[in-house]
Amino acid sequence: MTCQLFAICFDARQPLGLARFWAGLLGREVVEEAGGALLPGDDTQVGLRFVTSRAEKLRPEYLHLHLTSTSLADQQHTVTKALELGASHLDVGQLPEEGHVVLADPEGYAFDVIEPDNNFLAGCGFLGEVACDGTREVGHFWSEALGWPLVWDQDEETAIQSPHGGTKVAWGGPPLHPKEARNRQRFDLAVPVHGDLQAEVDRLVALGATRLEGGEGGAVALADPDGNEFRVLPPRWHRVQIRRRRPVQWQDSRSYRGGRRLAVTPLA
Repeated sequence: MTCQLFAICFDARQPLGLARFWAGLLGREVVEEAGGALLPGDDTQVGLRFVTSRAEKLRPEYLHLHLTSTSLADQQHTVTKALELGASHLDVGQLPEEGHVVLADPEGYAFDVIEPDNNFLAGCGFLGEVACDGTREVGHFWSEALGWPLVWDQDEETAIQSPHGGTKVAWGGPPLHPKEARNRQRFDLAVPVHGDLQAEVDRLVALGATRLEGGEGGAVALADPDGNEFRVLPPRWHRVQIRRRRPVQWQDSRSYRGGRRLAVTPLA
């Protein structure tokens, strides 16, 4: 059984505070961990993890999140809620006629609230897409690594999606931004409960990953073919790390849907 995309990991100066922001916006619970916090995902919505780091902020970042909307009113509701929780508007050179709204979370990570007629994200859930800087080759690597089919492969852009549906992961193709330091956002993969960590690492290396120094708690550090760092967590690792659950006050049980393919916007 292949490893699973357990969470998108974000470096943060105040990880619990950032986790509470995203929990309030997405309507999820906060699970406090050693050195950070987790917003668990499920079969169709990717998890988010926030870990303590003093690393310098980078522009552009490796990835940003796309939230979907069911209507213009729904889009405005999400924007308003995000601003109330501590987000701010962000100018990355978007044009006035573009329908998406670009915001920054309390630690400066950009995210987009997508317009309701974006057909490409229809049925993907509220967290519709993880939009990454990357080549066509790396999109194919991750398709094989996760066992997620390609749902877009055109003009050097790629996107994959779990067989269960839900959040898509996309790569915008060239030109790529120069990589000058370790990414502040990374993928955390989890080996299934009865899986074999070493066998998974060997499989990923055979697909084109490179093993890196570091890793903690038995996790293995790797880089994908574009040089982007990620970790493979051993079976049950995340359960050992969890300390206690922290519910959030705001919940929103509405169903969200999105729209057409949106090219990954470079963040200046």
